[in-house]
Amino acid sequence: MKRIVLFLVTNLAVMLVLSVVTSLLGVNRFLTANGLNLGMLLAFAAVIGFGGAFISLLMSKTMAKWSTGARVIEHPATSTELWLVDTVARLAGRANLPMPEVAIYDGEPNAFATGATKNASLVAVSTGLLQSMTREEAEAVLAHEVAHIANGDMVTLTLIQGVVNTFVIFISRVVGYLVDSFLRRNDSESSGPGIGYMVTSLICEVVFGILASMVVAWFSRQREFRADAGAAQLMGSAVPMQNALRRLGNLHTEPLPQNMAASGIAGGKGGLMALFSTHPPLEERIAALAGR
Repeated sequence: MKRIVLFLVTNLAVMLVLSVVTSLLGVNRFLTANGLNLGMLLAFAAVIGFGGAFISLLMSKTMAKWSTGARVIEHPATSTELWLVDTVARLAGRANLPMPEVAIYDGEPNAFATGATKNASLVAVSTGLLQSMTREEAEAVLAHEVAHIANGDMVTLTLIQGVVNTFVIFISRVVGYLVDSFLRRNDSESSGPGIGYMVTSLICEVVFGILASMVVAWFSRQREFRADAGAAQLMGSAVPMQNALRRLGNLHTEPLPQNMAASGIAGGKGGLMALFSTHPPLEERIAALAGR
């Protein structure tokens, strides 16, 4: 219930902010008496598309802590917490990164990295993962998350999401306007868009949004391969990462909240749903590491 409330409140807040911004910029008036102003529509789409993506990025660390209940380790209280902080510090040093925040949360085996910049990142790991893996396997998972930060994956995925969002919004409204104009071609009395514009734009936004999510998911899967390779480099061998992935395959992993799904270590689906998965199947990741 907490996750649902956070998701709804966050999205409502983002939409409110973007509505105010587009009104202040005047780009929400792309429908004119003379037709569709494509330049203004593109600006509107870019503000909504990139604005939503970057606001989500800026809020990612805070939302991750709230939604998982992750506790940042400021003063290690146990030997496990001390090992966790020391390991992340060592890996971050190898990757030439500032020390990320390190957090732990209660849950099934998983881990994630998030944050708007390399200087303000977070690495979090679940108690389930620490209890289910050897220290070497857990270190490989942490190396994978540090590699995500070093590769700038959070920002890269945000930019990709912003681009596809922009095109979805832009094309949906262009198609909606064309369909509406065709339906009202013999109606010389009415002015402005009709119901055809609103219905068509909405349908197109859903359909194009599904196609766009496949594009974003493909890029996300590629970054998982890169992070696995980065973990192998930080560890000095691909074997620990392979062993960690094999271990994940034998464990029950709990999905992260939807807005964080691409950030976790676990994931990957087969069949048609693989097109929408943010993670490749574990077998493919292990095979890719074997080919290094």
